[in-house]
Amino acid sequence: MQARTLNSCLNADETMARLAAHAGRLLKLQRLFQTAVPTALAQTCRVANYRLGVVFIHAENGAVAAKLRQISPSICEVFGSGGEQVTEIQVKVQPSDAASHNKPRPKAAVLDDASRDSIRRLSTTLPEGLLREALGRLLDNSK
Repeated sequence: MQARTLNSCLNADETMARLAAHAGRLLKLQRLFQTAVPTALAQTCRVANYRLGVVFIHAENGAVAAKLRQISPSICEVFGSGGEQVTEIQVKVQPSDAASHNKPRPKAAVLDDASRDSIRRLSTTLPEGLLREALGRLLDNSK
């Protein structure tokens, strides 16, 4: 039995063939998009989908989304020159997972002995509950 290529497997089923064609179009749109915007901007957004002439772009924050909306007519022209029929660009703010993973962890609280004693005294006067538990965690996590 002869091994089949990934392309032949994808194109064997009609649903998979449509999915592969859509993925190919998204890759092409992403490449065109990267040529249409400055590199720094392209690194903070991505083509998310294409449907009925509308390209959906996800931006990592509101400032990037606003800039994309400003230059969307010129982006549409680049898509058109690349052979894609794009009538509209919709930009949504959608932070990437990588952006949230790259955030620095908050530093542990640094409290002097007097502050720790003051918080400890305060927490003993509070009734059982969320605030008392939070102060206890603060004391446990402080240096």
